[in-house]
Amino acid sequence: MKKILAALAASVLTLSAAVAQTMPAPTVAARSYLLLDATSGQVLAAQEPDLRIEPASLTKIMTAYLVFKAIEDKKLTLDQMVNVSVKAWKVSGDSSKMFIEPATPVSIKDLLYGLIVQSGNDAAVALAEAVAGTEDAFAVLMNREAERMGLKSTRFANAAGMPSPDNYSTAGDLSVLAARLIRDYPEMYKIYSTKSFTYNKITQPNRNRLLWLDPTVDGMKTGHTQAAGYCLIASSHRPNGTSGERRLVSVVLGTRSDSVRAQESQKLLNWGFLNFDTVKLYAKGQAVATPEVWKGSQKEVKLGFDRDMYVTVPKGTADKMKPVVERKDPLVAPIAQNSRVGTLKMVADGKTITEAPLLALEQVNEASIFGRAWDSVRLMMK
Repeated sequence: MKKILAALAASVLTLSAAVAQTMPAPTVAARSYLLLDATSGQVLAAQEPDLRIEPASLTKIMTAYLVFKAIEDKKLTLDQMVNVSVKAWKVSGDSSKMFIEPATPVSIKDLLYGLIVQSGNDAAVALAEAVAGTEDAFAVLMNREAERMGLKSTRFANAAGMPSPDNYSTAGDLSVLAARLIRDYPEMYKIYSTKSFTYNKITQPNRNRLLWLDPTVDGMKTGHTQAAGYCLIASSHRPNGTSGERRLVSVVLGTRSDSVRAQESQKLLNWGFLNFDTVKLYAKGQAVATPEVWKGSQKEVKLGFDRDMYVTVPKGTADKMKPVVERKDPLVAPIAQNSRVGTLKMVADGKTITEAPLLALEQVNEASIFGRAWDSVRLMMK
């Protein structure tokens, strides 16, 4: 695909059980994992995706998201200098740090590189304070954003991912969060591919080993605590036949070592690219159907999607797919633009591969009183 989806629903789609059974998932040495095709929004494979885990430094993806949002909203700028609080400076000495100091103001840009590349807990606290005044206030924003994204099994207690009973998530929720950051802030996301960063004369490498092992991987974030084990969210974009590129996001949680989390993430990404194709079905705004409308100011309404519509299927099955439109008839005005009026199912060999809400692409107002009365008579005779 030329780009990842123009929009990704808060809840990801899954392949139907019938289709998934034809493509056995690989064995992954992790407590929990999930592989998401970010182009179509479909889950290709998962194990315990709803298992509650301690997200450790994967939490910093939400921290970065909110900082990117603050920059977009012009509440912060990349070259803005901020003072370092004692709290940020004094984060646990044995945790990852970028080594900021209270005596030296630091730019938002450097803090972002310290957060993303060096996984600095001190950078996370400093950025939280820059956005919200205090880390506690920032945590409120984190949870508000998680709710807006539909992350129903996620809660954040701090900006860095320090262990807390109130800091938890799941592979499913983290896949959505990662895909949303990539989609919403593609330019800022490029920081995640940076292999090393130097601050305060200290150079630290990015802990994501896949950045060195696989040139198609451009992110995303590692995490580790004793309770969480070794975790990695990785993302790769590769050619998709003659249709541009597609992107996969893997979430691997609770492995036994740094090398294992990289190895198992690579295994998942390779499996997804080798065994599935992602096909563009319809463009944003393209009419899929034009059914009749009753009691309306116009006789028909165009149905389609508010985003480019893709589907991910096992290799060799794309040509077998057929669209099936399901809707509740009759369609009676008024009909609001972008309101759901049916469902599009993609079917192959009698099995539903995936389905998506079918929307009204235009608003249809009520007809005059005479038009409504005439259609009422027609409906009774139908």
